[in-house]
Amino acid sequence: MAEAGPTAVHPPIHSFVHHRSRLTDGQQHAWERWWPSRGRDVADVLSGAEPFDPPAWFGRTAPLILEIGSGMGESTAALAAAAPDVDHMAVEVFEPGLAQLLMRMADTGLSNVALLRGDAVALLRERVPAASLVGIRIFFPDPWPKRKHHKRRLIQPDFVSLAASRLAPGGTLHMATDWDDYACQMRDVCDAEPLLENSASNQPGGWTPRPEWRPVTKFEQRARIEGRDVRDLLYRRASTGPSSGHSG
Repeated sequence: MAEAGPTAVHPPIHSFVHHRSRLTDGQQHAWERWWPSRGRDVADVLSGAEPFDPPAWFGRTAPLILEIGSGMGESTAALAAAAPDVDHMAVEVFEPGLAQLLMRMADTGLSNVALLRGDAVALLRERVPAASLVGIRIFFPDPWPKRKHHKRRLIQPDFVSLAASRLAPGGTLHMATDWDDYACQMRDVCDAEPLLENSASNQPGGWTPRPEWRPVTKFEQRARIEGRDVRDLLYRRASTGPSSGHSG
């Protein structure tokens, strides 16, 4: 039997799972009206068909936050509205979620959100410059609850090293999950990353008290009803530290 190649042994971890989806009439209208001007495909950015140029996208140079998996856009829209001087890149693969975010943006007049459809890990690795982000947010990523699927979880050492390298000194990696074992994995992996410091290291368990400014989404409300604790983890990139080994 021939040996399997490296990609077969170590498949890449993506920031998403493809889901079949259908847009509502309202979402379809929003998609047709606003996606051509406000949305971009990660594949086009990776190929060079669409330059990675946030200042051109937003018409200004401002602190930049990346949200991986913006879902239905509840948190994205609320946090962007609360921080108009900060630009937000929302990366998601679920088209109804992107369309819903487009609708929220239109309703509130938001201009500091750029929508990208596709794999945020590839975008981070290949296009986002080192030390260029003031924040990365990952709220309720797919928990892959079965033990045999844990290797598919996004928060792994290689990804955290990559994410940390893209944060500017003082920039933050903010994660939240309602799965206890995933929260522990997130904490352990991030604690082991030399570029990151746990901002709640003096708190019990190292958990960040739930920030009042993080919106409570329908997803989180359901987790509470079903009796699952929600854990926040907020890590900050150290001002100095060893190189992560990732290039810009």
